[in-house]
Amino acid sequence: MSFLKNHPFAVEAFFDRSLVLSFSVPKEQLQHFIPSCLTLDTFEGKWAFLAVAMVQTSGLRPKGFPKFIGQDFFLIGYRIFVRYISKEGRRLRGLYIIKTETDKKSMELLGNIFTHYQYTSTDIQQTTQERFRTIRSEQSKFHITVEQTEREVPVPESSPFKDWNEARKFSGPLPYTFTYDQASKKVLIVEGVRENWKPVPVKIESYNFDFLNSFRFENVVLANAFEIRNVPYYWKKGKIEKWS
Repeated sequence: MSFLKNHPFAVEAFFDRSLVLSFSVPKEQLQHFIPSCLTLDTFEGKWAFLAVAMVQTSGLRPKGFPKFIGQDFFLIGYRIFVRYISKEGRRLRGLYIIKTETDKKSMELLGNIFTHYQYTSTDIQQTTQERFRTIRSEQSKFHITVEQTEREVPVPESSPFKDWNEARKFSGPLPYTFTYDQASKKVLIVEGVRENWKPVPVKIESYNFDFLNSFRFENVVLANAFEIRNVPYYWKKGKIEKWS
C-alpha cells in the first residue's frame, strides 16, 4: 500500500492562521540534509533557509469531498527551501520536509498513510495575554511568543535581508514540495495552489525549538517572520518522475 504515500489524489484545506519563521543557516551546514536531486535555495550564494510553519488547519479532505469529513488540526512543519530541475528542464522552487508534528493522533495516522512527511503527534497550547500570543509544546519543547502590534515591524535583527521585500521571497509556502526515494531514484512532486496569500510581517518576542537546537547549527539567525490568515489551499495529485 506504499503507493498511497505518493499523493494519489488532490487534497484541499483551509488555513485559518499560519505563522512562518524562516531561519538562515550557512549553506554548508544544510547541504547534507537534502537528497542529491535537489539543490539549496540560497540568498547571496551564502545563506540557505530552514522554515518552521505553524498552521491552524480546518477541513483537510480529498478535493471535492464535503467539508464535514475533513480533519481540523494544528500543524508544525520543518522545511528546507530547495530547487529542482524537472525532466522538461523547468526550474522549480519548493520545500523539502524534514519533520511534521500535529496535535491530533488521527492526523498522525492519516498523514503517515498518505504522505512521506514523517508525522508525529504532540501537545500544543495557545495562549494570549494582553498583546502577546504564545504557542508552546511541553512534549516537543518549543515555544514562540508573538507581539501583536499595529506598529511597523522591522526585519529581525541580524537577518541577512535588508528589508521585507527581500525577506518576502523566503517566507513560504513555495509552490512545490519534493520527496525523493533513493532506492528507486524517483522524485515525487506535489504542487500547492493557494488563494488570498497576503503575508504580514510579525514581531517575534521570543522563541526556542529543541528540534532545531539538536542540529547544533552555527551562525543560525531568524531571517523573517510572517503570518497569514484565511487562506483556501489545495494540493494537486502527486507527480512522479525518474531522476538520474
